[in-house]
Amino acid sequence: VQLQASGGGLVQAGGSLRLSCAASGRTFSNYDIAWFRQVPGKEREFVVAISWRGSSSALSEAVSGRFTISRDNAKSTAYLQLNSLKPEDTAVYYCAARTGGWRLEWDEYNYWGQGTQVTVSS
Repeated sequence: VQLQASGGGLVQAGGSLRLSCAASGRTFSNYDIAWFRQVPGKEREFVVAISWRGSSSALSEAVSGRFTISRDNAKSTAYLQLNSLKPEDTAVYYCAARTGGWRLEWDEYNYWGQGTQVTVSS
């Protein structure tokens, strides 16, 4: 499956963005989807994940109550809604896919999008 992440940009603290992860090539609904983020010099960090049916999800404590993941299997797209953004949310955001259940570790994912930059100014 090929993944294309989009929707990043520059936003002021307290603002919102919605990231999209569009899939092609294989049946999107077969895959669990996660979002990770990375800043230079640091390891890729788990943000949120959702199961292939959307029946279960996981969220990191750092974004709990502010970020929401969803998916539309008919459109082969997953979404990450980012609200109440903080400067520390600044990173490149990547979507990733795997089968067999979502995981928290980035190296458990087989497929990756190219990343989209989110910059939050104070």
